Amino acid sequence: MTLIHIENASKYYTMGEGTIKALDDVSLDIEHGEFVAIMGPSGSGKSTLMNIIGCLDVADKGVYDLDGQAINLLKDSGLAEIRNQKIGFVFQSFNLLPRLSAYENVELPLIYRGMTKKEREPYVLQALESVDLLDRKNHFPSELSGGQQQRATIARTLAGNPPIILADEPGALDSKTGVEILGILKRLNEQGRTIILITHDILIAQQAKRIVRFRDGRLYTDV
Repeated sequence: MTLIHIENASKYYTMGEGTIKALDDVSLDIEHGEFVAIMGPSGSGKSTLMNIIGCLDVADKGVYDLDGQAINLLKDSGLAEIRNQKIGFVFQSFNLLPRLSAYENVELPLIYRGMTKKEREPYVLQALESVDLLDRKNHFPSELSGGQQQRATIARTLAGNPPIILADEPGALDSKTGVEILGILKRLNEQGRTIILITHDILIAQQAKRIVRFRDGRLYTDV
C-alpha cells in the first residue's frame, strides 16, 4: 500500500539573479514498511526531497500525498500537525537541550502533544529501552558520549510513535556509532516502521532494501 506518493515535484531557489532547480520533475512512491536509502552527492536534491517528505518545506510544483492526504494543499499549521503525528526525524546534529536529562529530552514531543506526566512515562521509558539507554535516563547530554547522544535523539523520535522515520546521514558521526544507529533503524523497520535515510555513502545505502539515487535534482536510478 502506497504511503508516500510524489508526482512531478519541482523546487526552485533564487540565487542572485538566477534560479536554481533543486528538484526537477521528481516522481517517487514509497510503500508502508519500506526501508529506502536516498543517495546522491552534495547539491543533488536529496536533502530538498527529505525536507518535502518531512513537511519541512513544500514543492513549488507537483503533487505530494502522504497516506492519502494531499500535503501540498496544507497550510503551515497542517504541516506542523503532520510532522508531530506521523514523522520522526533523526538529524546529524543532536539538538538535545543541555539542561535537560535524557529522559526529559525524550519526553519533550509528548509534552507538546498535551499528554500528562503519567501518560508520557511508559512511552519515554519504552523509547529509551529500545535504544539501550534506560540506564542513562537521568544523565545530561554533556555526560553522554556522541553515540549515546545520537541514541537519545532516536529515542526522542520514537517516543511519539511515528510511522515514518527520516534519518539524515546516520553514519556521519563515526563508523561505530553509524553501525549502532543502522542496527536500530533495521530493527525499527522489522517492527513495521517506514525508514527513509539520506546519505552519500554507498556502504550505508546498501543496508536499506531499496536505493534511490539523485543527481542534479533528478531521480536517475531506483533499485
